[in-house]
Amino acid sequence: MAYPNSTEFTSIKSWALEDRPREKMLQRGRKHLSNAELIAILLGSGSASESAVGLAQRILNSTNNNLNELGKRSIEELQGFKGIGPAKAITISAALELGIRRQATPLVQKPKITQSADAYKVLVADLMDLPHEEFVVLLLNQANRVIDRIYISVGGVAGTVVDVKKIYRAVVANPLVASIILGHNHPSDNLNPSKADISITKKIKEAGQYLDITVLDHLIIAGNSYTSLADEGLI
Repeated sequence: MAYPNSTEFTSIKSWALEDRPREKMLQRGRKHLSNAELIAILLGSGSASESAVGLAQRILNSTNNNLNELGKRSIEELQGFKGIGPAKAITISAALELGIRRQATPLVQKPKITQSADAYKVLVADLMDLPHEEFVVLLLNQANRVIDRIYISVGGVAGTVVDVKKIYRAVVANPLVASIILGHNHPSDNLNPSKADISITKKIKEAGQYLDITVLDHLIIAGNSYTSLADEGLI
C-alpha cells in the first residue's frame, strides 16, 4: 500500500488491521515489515498531521533509506525532524546501537543431539534431584539442534499428567521444529520405565506422525543416571 504522507494523511487507526505495523508483525512476523514500519513501532505515534510510518519514512528518506547512515545520526540530529522529541530520538538511537552490538556478539551454538547421552546433558539440569515428577520436551530442528524446551507438567512423587495437546501446540507454534525428545524424572531413583511411561510415549509418537514430527527418544532421569527408551528399543 502507499503510506500516507504529510499532505495526504490518514491515521494508522483507520488502516486495515493487516497494514498496521504492530498487527502486521503479530500476524506475519518481523521479516515482513519494511524499515519504515519497524521504526514506526519504535516511534509509537506520529503527529496530528503525519502517521508514525510517514514520519519514519521521512527520516529514512534523509539517509537514502540507508540504516548505516541513520545509525550515525546523533540524538540531537534526530530531534531536528519535526515530530521527534528527546524520547523518540533516544529510542531510535538505542535500537540502532543494539543492532550494532548484535552483529558483534558471537552466535551461541545450540546443543546438537546425536545420542541419548547428549539429550541427558541437556535435560539433567532441569530434572535431577527434584522431589516430584516433571515432564519436559526438547524441540529440535532439522539438524538435530535443540532450539527450545517446554515444561509440560509438574506432578507428585508417583507421577505427573502429560497433556499431549500442550506439547503439539508448542510444536506447531514453531515452524523450525522437526523432532522432539521427551524427558521426565523419577524421584524414587527407579530407572525402569513404567507401563504409563511407555503408553504416553507411544501416544505422543502417534500424534506426531500426523504432523511429520518425529519423537526421537524419551529419557527417564533418576539420581545421576538415566534410561533411554530409544536405546532400550521401546520407542
